[in-house]
Amino acid sequence: MENKKEPEKKRTSRFSEMLLQVTTDLAKTKSLDEALETLVKITTGTIGAERGTIFLNDPSTGELYSRIAQGNFRREIRILNNKGVAGWVFSRNEGTIIHDAYKDDRFNKAVDVRTGFRTKSILCAPLRTVSGEKIGVSQILNKVDGEFLEDDLELLQAMTEQAAIAIQGNIIVEQVEAARKQELEFLDVVSQVSSELELTPLLQKIISTISTMLDCERATLFINDDKTNELYTEVGEGLDEKSVIRFPNHLGIAGTVFTSAKSVNIPHAYADLRFNPSFDKQTGFFTRSILCMPVFNKEGKTIGVSQVLNKRGGSFNEEDEKRLAAFTSQISMGIENAKLFDDVQNQKNYSESILSSMHDAVLTIDENKLVKTCNPSGLKILRVSSIDDILETSLFDKLDKDNNWLTSKLESVEEQEEFLDTSLVVEGEKLSVNISLTPLLGQKQESLGSMIMIEDISSEKRMKSTMSRYMDPELADQLMNAGESDDVMGGKQSVASVLFSDVRSFTTITEELGAQGTVKLLNEYFTIMVDCITDEGGMLDKFIGDAMMCIFGTPVPHEDDPDRAVRAAIRMMTDLKVLNDKRAAEGKLPIDHGMGVNTDSVVSGNIGSPKRMDYTVIGDGVNLAARIESACKQYGAHILISEFTHKAVKATYRTRQVDYVIVKGKTEPVGVHEVLDFHDDESYPNMVEALGHFNDGYRAWNNGNWDQAIKLFKNVEKINPNDKAAKLYLDRCAHLKKNPPKGDWDGVWVMTSK
Repeated sequence: MENKKEPEKKRTSRFSEMLLQVTTDLAKTKSLDEALETLVKITTGTIGAERGTIFLNDPSTGELYSRIAQGNFRREIRILNNKGVAGWVFSRNEGTIIHDAYKDDRFNKAVDVRTGFRTKSILCAPLRTVSGEKIGVSQILNKVDGEFLEDDLELLQAMTEQAAIAIQGNIIVEQVEAARKQELEFLDVVSQVSSELELTPLLQKIISTISTMLDCERATLFINDDKTNELYTEVGEGLDEKSVIRFPNHLGIAGTVFTSAKSVNIPHAYADLRFNPSFDKQTGFFTRSILCMPVFNKEGKTIGVSQVLNKRGGSFNEEDEKRLAAFTSQISMGIENAKLFDDVQNQKNYSESILSSMHDAVLTIDENKLVKTCNPSGLKILRVSSIDDILETSLFDKLDKDNNWLTSKLESVEEQEEFLDTSLVVEGEKLSVNISLTPLLGQKQESLGSMIMIEDISSEKRMKSTMSRYMDPELADQLMNAGESDDVMGGKQSVASVLFSDVRSFTTITEELGAQGTVKLLNEYFTIMVDCITDEGGMLDKFIGDAMMCIFGTPVPHEDDPDRAVRAAIRMMTDLKVLNDKRAAEGKLPIDHGMGVNTDSVVSGNIGSPKRMDYTVIGDGVNLAARIESACKQYGAHILISEFTHKAVKATYRTRQVDYVIVKGKTEPVGVHEVLDFHDDESYPNMVEALGHFNDGYRAWNNGNWDQAIKLFKNVEKINPNDKAAKLYLDRCAHLKKNPPKGDWDGVWVMTSK
């Protein structure tokens, strides 16, 4: 009898020692993670297993999650608290021993696949307090020697029960610390609201705090725009930096919350008819749960909506609703203040932009005749280099003595507005000006100073000089003599030839030269090209970045405007070669450009608003010229002209038809011809022979004779391997041999790009 009791005494003693070690070691820990890691080390070491994990229960989500795992694989693992071996043990509140994991239906093999660990045997026991409250599961894997026994399970249960009180205490401490941290963040952002006046930084702080506070994947704060009745936001978790969302303030879940002024908590978004899944489709984001709450100002008016998506680990609960409601009520005043400041700043920027864009000088002076504001045109007209040189100084210190008459006028303007058609002397130069003097009055009609507007009236000579920059001087004379009331400027329909040119590889040039170098190069290039246009009697309509739009035939027509346009294009190529030879000698990059010319009916005249008008031409003829120019790259051409220009020219040029094509935006095909007169023997050797082969090949193409066309285009390629148009037709013929056109072949190609 004594012999049987002896092993049992040893076993009881071993249990006591282990439990004492658990109590002692856990008492030394200072955090939940440290306590869990300690328990894992004790249980795996005592029982002799390869790996162990403690799963804690999350009551809010119904999940078991691991906070510590041994081995190389360390991450949080979450599973439903009724799934897998751990879920089975937790839900049944009883331990289990599994000798062969892969033969047990409760075991989830996917975990081994993710971690690379091979689970053989499992010992799992519920983690519960002395009172029986379940707080998790203790699981150890792969006993080193032999198999897990019932004694091992009993020991594991005893150790986890002994550790449960300490672990539960650490859980409570961690929860308290987390709540305290959230409250401090809450108070910190609320305090920042009162000091932050800029709307975008304020919203960013609010969104970041809401996301952390509610542990969600995305958060957005929508503000109502009273002017457009739209909800909008520029900041949000998961949005790009420049993303702006706007939609009517009655649509979707956010619109429902805004109009009803009632919060909405949706655990399953796709099951709710109010949810619009289109935004998910656009962004690739998947919305699971939504909490949306109105934001009120101090008068109780709804000014926006706060919306949070996808609570991590489950759905949003009542506690989340309370926290979000409390937070939004605290920050609503800050939002209104920031929004008001934003509106004021926008109005200020708007006013400054208007003044900056005005050609007239606008100055304000106070009752002591000191300058308070001055726009850029004012600095220019008064010959002042910097705004700091004129602010808070006397206006008359900046004007010549010949302008003393303005003093008395400013005295009288305190009573009534005055308009003057006069002259102003600035740095010895006499300017013809219109001056408007307006009193500035406060709310009580007290004098705050005066506003001065100065319009520099351009003389006929200055007008002619300006116009001469865009057209031939003789043409400028005709327009000056005709006057703006004439039909020439008032608008008319006529036939004209439109020339578009565009610099190739401009991005590469700008990267090589930088801003100042690029501007210098463009000025040099445009100076040469504009001379080519004006020397042929054409008019520069406008610069479009590195491109030019030029007109031949309006406002004053010539009998040979199509020839003038083609000659100008040819000269632009020859003069560009001279410029490139000069640049090459200086070790600089060459410039290349392409041109398109079309002759058609256009509408010309002064087009714009009463405050800003430009003389220009519009119509399909203009658009076709632009399309033809952009096609130069496709054919490797520098000058392309439409069939209409080709028929209209009177002189003979070296040309070839390179296509009969339906360009982007058109329904009818257009013949496109390449002009090659600018080439010499160096740039295109044996050009006459190559043109003969090409033209024969093009006829074979039109007849659908692909083999004959391929033979002829290959002859062109032998003569000039750089002939891109020949290579293009070789590719087209090969394609059509494999994919014969349906129906009758008419030689028409559809252009899919501009």
